[in-house]
Amino acid sequence: MTFTFDAPSEDKAVLETGPAFTPRFDEKGLVTAVVTDARDGELLMVAHMNAEALALTIETGVAHYYSRSRKGLWKKGESSGNLQTVEEIRTDCDQDAIWLKVSVAGHEATCHTGRRSCFYRTVSLDEGKATVTITDNHRQFDPAPVYSKN
Repeated sequence: MTFTFDAPSEDKAVLETGPAFTPRFDEKGLVTAVVTDARDGELLMVAHMNAEALALTIETGVAHYYSRSRKGLWKKGESSGNLQTVEEIRTDCDQDAIWLKVSVAGHEATCHTGRRSCFYRTVSLDEGKATVTITDNHRQFDPAPVYSKN
């Protein structure tokens, strides 16, 4: 990592309208990243970034995240070939969330299940219980051989 982020300003006006990008990481050192397809706006995934992942994403133009389950840096698509090239990075008003607009290489799938988006199920109420239904069962690739070597 060749740069670090300055601390966010305590002045709300400076934080919201000033030119400095000063992300507000949470108590675990993470910021939420919402990821959409740059081409059509489809929501692909929501992840988290630490300072290193965010800096690498800005420096390389390839999306990097922090995996809370693996407790480490994660270059999205490194195993599957479905790398995410960042077309645009936005931040919200108080700089505690990031929005990445990406182009996905390879199979154009983002989800480890082989689907384009991680949001392939809908939630509904059925006889007083919340249930999920798969609404996108199209797989861009078979994940079994791709991830069996990991």
